[in-house]
Amino acid sequence: MRRLSSLVVNKFSATLGALVLLAGVAVIIGLGTADRTTERTKQLPVGYSSTEAAELAARVPGGDGSVAVLLITSKDGTPLTTTDEQSGRDALLAAGSRGAERSSDGRALLAVVEIPADGASELQPLVEDLRGSLNRDLPSTLRAEVTGPAAIQADLAQVFDGANVRLLAATAGVVAVLLILTYRSPWLWLVPLTVIGIADQAAAALATHGLELLDIDWDGSTTGILSVLVFGAGTNYALLLISRYRDELRQYDDRRAAMRVALARTAEPVLASATTVVAGLLCLLLSVFPVTRGLGVACAIGIVVAAFFALVALPAVLVCFGRWIFWPRRPEVGSTPLSDGNSVWARVGSAVAARPRTLVGAAVGLLATLAVGLAGITLGLPTSEQFLDQPESIAAADRLATSFPAGSSEPATVWARDAAAAAPLLAGAPGVSSARPGAAVDGWSSFQVVLADPAGSAAARGTVTQLRESLADNGVTALVGGSTAETIDSGSATTRDRFVLFPVIAVLVLGALVLLLRSAVAPVVLVLTVLATYAAGLGASWWIFTGLLGFTGVDDGMPLLAFLFLVALGVDYNIFLVTRTWEEVTSGHTPRVAVRRALAATGGVITSAGILLASVFAVLGVLPLVVLAQLGVAICIGVLLDTLLVRTVLVPGLATLLGDRFWWPRNLPTQSV
Repeated sequence: MRRLSSLVVNKFSATLGALVLLAGVAVIIGLGTADRTTERTKQLPVGYSSTEAAELAARVPGGDGSVAVLLITSKDGTPLTTTDEQSGRDALLAAGSRGAERSSDGRALLAVVEIPADGASELQPLVEDLRGSLNRDLPSTLRAEVTGPAAIQADLAQVFDGANVRLLAATAGVVAVLLILTYRSPWLWLVPLTVIGIADQAAAALATHGLELLDIDWDGSTTGILSVLVFGAGTNYALLLISRYRDELRQYDDRRAAMRVALARTAEPVLASATTVVAGLLCLLLSVFPVTRGLGVACAIGIVVAAFFALVALPAVLVCFGRWIFWPRRPEVGSTPLSDGNSVWARVGSAVAARPRTLVGAAVGLLATLAVGLAGITLGLPTSEQFLDQPESIAAADRLATSFPAGSSEPATVWARDAAAAAPLLAGAPGVSSARPGAAVDGWSSFQVVLADPAGSAAARGTVTQLRESLADNGVTALVGGSTAETIDSGSATTRDRFVLFPVIAVLVLGALVLLLRSAVAPVVLVLTVLATYAAGLGASWWIFTGLLGFTGVDDGMPLLAFLFLVALGVDYNIFLVTRTWEEVTSGHTPRVAVRRALAATGGVITSAGILLASVFAVLGVLPLVVLAQLGVAICIGVLLDTLLVRTVLVPGLATLLGDRFWWPRNLPTQSV
């Protein structure tokens, strides 16, 4: 680490910092963010029945598109007149439908149109054009709405229109405000914000082009989550470095000497943290969802870029400025170091050292109480709850259900090897309104099956499950697809991912801590505290989602991503605190005193970093997509618990109670104080 600090911090630091930042700008301008049209099947789990059904549909000539359901009603809700009906039919024919169906109550016309495009980004402009042309061709008394799979995918894509700009602006704004509050300086905050801002955009360019080169899929949410992660982790690393640099300026008159010591002391925990997070993210390659694999690789690249800019560009740039950059809280040689001061964190450390059993018991009790919410958690989010602001496709589906079978907006598709045997089983199945023959390909025959219940509802899922069982019991080789079947299979796939990835990530983090701390006890204790934080954060989030926000469940994939980010990023604060504790132990302090001094030295920066990281993830709520809002809330709560309770009270208390045993079997140096 000393070699790294000497390489970065020297008389050529200004040149090095400028070169790194210019290289980042060159990547941003020269490469830009790669565009990719992700096929819908790549968002589905590999090897499941509904995915195979979607792949069959894509092989039908002209079947690589999607289906839109068109609905025409009167604006005042009255039955359609003969003139209204004729105008509606003419508009539907002009839109490409082969005919229209009148509802039994006479209040609506329904038609189906094939949209010749795959992937939400391709569908969106076509669906918008369809909506516009339909309403232009209708008299002012009628309303045309577009729903169905194509419209829902298009509305999902619209969520991300300009999302990167909004998300980046909101994230940068939050980071700027919190840095100003942290440093209380009119200009110091500009240095880390500029460095991490360039790192963020460079990471987006490198990650998307890297995914394109590796032929790994990603979707619209990937770059948004990547940006939040790079800003959050990169700023955490910057806070740790600048805090240590300020502390060393109290010991050294030469700012370059101070930065060399600060960088040498900071590089180890930052590199250990970044390596652990990268390894955890790469575990997502074990997922059965192609876009989840892409998210893991993209975010891993982002963490590498963030760590590089924080450890190379930031110290090289920062050391070019004098102490005035910290004004009005300018550190002076001879002033009291944080570890020796009487700050609020020193007092907290003293309180923990005085009553560790009481405080550990209170912390564990609070975490256990919050984790109780996990007992009632419901996984699976119906289509109607996937948007914070209800788009036309969802509103039209609700309106359609009042005049037609509720499943008309998103019919199931059944592919069978023996169409003659499958037809009567489908037509007579409970919960099925109609089953019509469709296209055929490669020896498979399809049926469009309209369910009596809304797509994705519990009743619709039960019907699809019964259809699968009935076809299998009668010896019919069949694949059941469509949105409801995809919901069922995605739920099964995410369950599989959780069973596989949860232990892999936990063991990986444990192994990384063992290698870093060279201890058997401390890593186990730290991983258990991170797992407790995750359980408490998710349990508390569940109460917020259902009690305050009125959701019926959480998205299937949210608990896995929350686990990954909370466990992997939570290790950051463990590493920051414990490595500083070991540094104090090697200086001759007893474990009890070392914990108190480490908390005094790092409490402020860890708290600032945690609040910043929690706020950055909460910014995901600016996107009107429920899964991202839920993910942001869960991580925000978990990080705050980790920062304000676990890393402040629980870990120091446990380390104090265990004493020398916390570091076993590592040999402790001779202790003098």
